Parts: sequence; C-alpha cells; structure tokens
Amino acid sequence: MSLKSIRRAGFDTETTSPDPETARIVTAALVFRGGNKPAQDYTWLINPGVEIPAEATAIHGITTEQAQAEGQDPKVALEEIADMLTRAIAYGMPIVAFNLSFDWTVFDRDLRRHGLAPMTERLVGIAAPALIDPHVIDKQVDRYRKGSGMRKLQPTADVYGIEITDWHTAQADALAALLIAEAQFERYPWLADRGPAGLYEAQQTWRREQQAGLQEWFRTKATPEQGGDPDKVIDGSWPMRPFPMTAVTS
Repeated sequence: MSLKSIRRAGFDTETTSPDPETARIVTAALVFRGGNKPAQDYTWLINPGVEIPAEATAIHGITTEQAQAEGQDPKVALEEIADMLTRAIAYGMPIVAFNLSFDWTVFDRDLRRHGLAPMTERLVGIAAPALIDPHVIDKQVDRYRKGSGMRKLQPTADVYGIEITDWHTAQADALAALLIAEAQFERYPWLADRGPAGLYEAQQTWRREQQAGLQEWFRTKATPEQGGDPDKVIDGSWPMRPFPMTAVTS
C-alpha cells in the first residue's frame, strides 16, 4: 500500500473539550488526495448545542455565537461525515488522522448522542479498516525524541518537513496528518509492506505499548506538578476507546 499511489483522505475534528467522552464536534474536515483525481476538501461548521469554552475557542477560533449563527444542525452534519467516511472505508481508502483515537472516539460519542448509527455498526464486516495514525507511527519509529510537547501535530510536521498554515483549523490539521503519513511511508517503506490489515493490528499493539509506558512514567517518575500519580490509568485502546454506557449523557 503506497499512500501516494492511491486515493486517500485526511480527517480531523475540532471540539468543545479535550475529553472525548464529553466533547462535541465544532468543526470537521475530510481532505481527499491522489488516485488520479482532483483534490477535494469537505469542511463542516457545527452548532454543538452547548457553550464553547473560551479555552477551546482559543485553539480553533470558533465562538459559541458563531457556531449558533452559522453552524449546521449536528445530526445533519454528523450523518454527512459518517456517510462519507463509511463509503471511503468500504472502498478501501486509507483514512489518516493524527492521534486518531481522539477523533474516532469523539465522533463515535457524538453520533450516539444524536441517535445516529456509530461507525462500528456502519463498518460491520470490515474487520481492519485502513485507518492510519501518524502520531502512533511516529512514536514507534522514533521512540526517544526529547522535549516537552514535541509529539504534538505541529512539531511532528516539522520533523517530516511539512509546512502548513492556519494550524488548528480542521482542514489544515487533516491535511497535515495526511502529509505526515505520506512522508512516513516514504521514509519507512516497511510500513506499506504490512498491508492495511497488518498495519491496523500493528498500530493497536504499538498504541497499547506506548500508553503503558506513559502510564508507568506517570506512576513512577512524574512529579505531582507533572500529573504524577501512583494510580494513574491511561487507556491504550486504538482506534477507539471502549464505550462507557454513561458517555453520551453528559
């Protein structure tokens, strides 16, 4: 699977909160490239139905007032996104998202919150969709990068020589994720050798191991100021966190 030789898509969401269990999607983007077809970018501005905290607005620039005035009904927008993702995945198209477990989880919870079929139901029969997470891959191929925050999207893009403007718009971040993944597949050809199913399973293993290592650091080495806690639990599920029955009620 060579990313640059086939149709592929980058996916990103910007939300009301960093907690995927309670966050609601404010903006989303799918950017399609390659496959001997023109580039296509799809973006959504959604009225999440709740106040957008100032901290979230500071990141993505969308205020509560703007979302209420210009945003789509979430049920309509979320169904459009889910339908587009489902058709792309069923076609065999790789979907790339940076720290995909956040976007996939928040999208799942938002679909359920609005009474829409989650992706797990839409993708029945597809055991290993071609989902690619350049964040997980980066931590696997370069395990000891120094510096706080160096695993975030923009510093990671710098590592791979990717230049993007308008950071933290869903469209720019989706494109950045896609370009990082393309650079990774060029730098590490063995990623393509695994095939979609093999890479899917590998990312599950890598994420589990990475999060276990992070959990151990928080439990044994981190200071209280860094969030250190001997009972710290960090979920290592990928591509989505397990569904708690109370998640969509908040």
